Amino acid sequence: MIVITGATGNIGKKITERLLSRGKKVRAIARHADRLKELEGKGAEAFVGSVEDAAAMTEAFMGAEAVFTMIPPNYAAKDFRRYQNQVSQALAEAIEKSSVKHVVNLSSLGAHRPDKLGPINGLYDHEQRLNKLKGVNILHLRPTYFMENQLMNIGLIKKMGINGTPLKEDLRFPMIATQDVAAEAAERLAKRDFQGSSVKELLGQRDLTMAEATKIFGAAINKPDLKYVQFPYEDAEKAMTGMGLSPDIARLFIEMNRGFNEGMAKPTQGRNPQTTTPTSIEEFAKKFAEIYKSSNN
Repeated sequence: MIVITGATGNIGKKITERLLSRGKKVRAIARHADRLKELEGKGAEAFVGSVEDAAAMTEAFMGAEAVFTMIPPNYAAKDFRRYQNQVSQALAEAIEKSSVKHVVNLSSLGAHRPDKLGPINGLYDHEQRLNKLKGVNILHLRPTYFMENQLMNIGLIKKMGINGTPLKEDLRFPMIATQDVAAEAAERLAKRDFQGSSVKELLGQRDLTMAEATKIFGAAINKPDLKYVQFPYEDAEKAMTGMGLSPDIARLFIEMNRGFNEGMAKPTQGRNPQTTTPTSIEEFAKKFAEIYKSSNN
């Protein structure tokens, strides 16, 4: 049995489906039963529970050969770092009490740092907590910036005719498609070929700038003149709260963007065949275009 937290999320669902397609027994965890019905139909065992509930997670992890852990986003949290630590503590307690021996943990590029990277620093805390568990083999996957983050800008592109974030226009950094993160996680969960506490960075197919990515997206949606604009931190923070994010998480996201701009989130393992993943930005742009065309924003 392999247990997946966040099983209805962008990455967790892909992991679950990949494992099921390989004939693996999978227990899928989500907070709401109705969201698990699709995965149940594909053969998963559904478990309804909150990752903040240590007792529920202990029950969910019982009998598992391996567990995929993550801290799901909670954009309404008034104190996001406190929320992260609550989830982290619950997961660590559940792993210990259920005697799970293999854990693949979703972390992030930059999680080697304890400061200056906003929500990523909560993943540093989580890694450190899991590393203290005795007799558990833990692999921390540290993917870079998700290509899917740009899907949130479809409304902006349609309304304003521009693409923009607080990231510098000429900042060159790696970007990854979530399907590649899921593929790596599923492979490691199935093979359980890691020992002790280890880290693997996932750096996408290549490094590129937001200006380059925007040009590729523009071509895919028949807007070849689409421009990228770097938003001032203050304006971006106001926009986030206007979209419903709590003031605390908006502040942390700005800190993260500032950290990226100032080089705080550079890879520690470097680009090599092990850290490079297959999906290019051009391939992802096809998916971006499909969602753009079908969006009502």
